[in-house]
Amino acid sequence: MPKFDYSLNYAELDLRAHPELYRVGMGEQGVLLVQPYKSEILPHWRFATPEVARESSEHIYGMFLAYLGAGDFVGADMARKFLQMGFTRARRYANHRGGKKYEGPVPEGKKGQSGAHGRAERPRDPEDPVKAESARIFKAKWDEAEANAEYARLKREHKARFG
Repeated sequence: MPKFDYSLNYAELDLRAHPELYRVGMGEQGVLLVQPYKSEILPHWRFATPEVARESSEHIYGMFLAYLGAGDFVGADMARKFLQMGFTRARRYANHRGGKKYEGPVPEGKKGQSGAHGRAERPRDPEDPVKAESARIFKAKWDEAEANAEYARLKREHKARFG
């Protein structure tokens, strides 16, 4: 699978106008970079409580469907990534009070990229049931997005056409 291209100048790049430059990559890669989608979706992304997570995940899933309806695969994939990130971040906070999974700061040149980058993982705290429920809510919407037949079709077409 082609990797997400971190070398592009995402601050100045409109991937709605240039979807040919978008690579799905793995997991949540690029979720906080790809414009204009980051600016459209991020204000709605919240997971502090189950009520907030439910409202957020439903709104973002609605955006996912709207992007699909417009034939905008990149937008749909970014909304899917925000749903996935809602799950992973809520799980991180469920497992680690304060949300810090790794010891120390992110190394220079690795900011915006997920992973340990050589840092040790901190021990887990007792599970926070509120954040765990928020994670379950986002997971359900993420699964719904992944199972969407139109999304799967557009993803196949995008990969076949652009890599």
